[in-house]
Amino acid sequence: MSISSKWKGKYFVLVENYSKWINDESMPNTTSTKTIEVLRSWFAIYGFPEDKVQRQRVMYQKVSSQLQQAVRKPYGVLSFIARGLEYRNRKVLLQLYKLLAIVILSRGKCGLSTCTTRYLVAMATADLLVIIMKVILYRIRLYYIPECFLDITPVCSIINVLNNTSTNCSVWFTVTFTFDRFVAICCQKLKTKYCTEKTAAVVLATTCILLCSKNIPIYFKYEPRKIIDNVPWRCSIKRSYYTEPGWVGFRKFDKVLTPVIPFALILLLNALTVRHILVTSRVRKGLRGQSKGENHSDPEMESRRKSVILLFTISGNFILLWLIYVLYYFGIAYHFDSDSNYTFKEVGWMLSILSCCTNTFIYVVTQSKFREQGKVMEVDVKVLRNQLNTSQV
Repeated sequence: MSISSKWKGKYFVLVENYSKWINDESMPNTTSTKTIEVLRSWFAIYGFPEDKVQRQRVMYQKVSSQLQQAVRKPYGVLSFIARGLEYRNRKVLLQLYKLLAIVILSRGKCGLSTCTTRYLVAMATADLLVIIMKVILYRIRLYYIPECFLDITPVCSIINVLNNTSTNCSVWFTVTFTFDRFVAICCQKLKTKYCTEKTAAVVLATTCILLCSKNIPIYFKYEPRKIIDNVPWRCSIKRSYYTEPGWVGFRKFDKVLTPVIPFALILLLNALTVRHILVTSRVRKGLRGQSKGENHSDPEMESRRKSVILLFTISGNFILLWLIYVLYYFGIAYHFDSDSNYTFKEVGWMLSILSCCTNTFIYVVTQSKFREQGKVMEVDVKVLRNQLNTSQV
């Protein structure tokens, strides 16, 4: 911890030694009373530190000098970010898996209809954006590149808008896919008109545009946390966001839209789909004479088997991983103590992010042709990797 006076005014800077997480507070004066007040607020949030290290060189100065050097070089900023993220090979590998899933599905050789393929590609793309925005740019970057141009208030506000938009798209694309499968299974008359590649493209594009438009006001809910040399830094939520009726209504609408309504719709559509399948299966068995114990395969039910398994696996995964977040929204954790409430909230947040990482593995487990295409592309990936290693040497 240290007092920094590099910019106009003084700042009390606290750096967590293990994660390199930075906390800073403007200090109009450096009296012991003000210092104790700031430390109390930090310790109330993060707990008491086991060890204390005082450094003469503040992390802000180090990061600022590195960024200034990077800007002078061609593609220096990208290199600066890459150095901060290179430790996350597993996260990079996860991104490659997502990209691989998008490429495999886009080829259309997984034995799925073109309509279903459209939805799965859109879902995989939205999930990839969620990981980039929420995990890499929001979480990982703050730990390892705590101060860079991404912290400028307009840039930070745009990232938050894209963050919310990607999550909304990921959730609602799952709803549109579930509705498409519901129509294909339960509404035979509507199936020929609705379950087409063109309709899927229109539905996905319309959903994306509406969600992007809905999230535009989020850009205006932030204000600079501090201004240094006339440059606004960091994003701090305006107080009016919690008091003005317009913002209060928007906040409630945003929470209901994602994920409360999608959660209820997926439960309802899956329940209706299961009911239709059970009724249809019972009727077909009766017509085919299987109700008396005869064993005949039903080609119609077999043809739907893979589609139904994929539908229920993706929908069930969504329901399970978003359940804690939805329960938190309805106030289940209000009666917990502060630590348990915070833990419940963070676990819900973590599982909601995890729901965007599991669809690729669901494709691998449930779709045999997807696995076959993955093996075919494995050779291409190895060749590309060898070429990259050769170019680096």
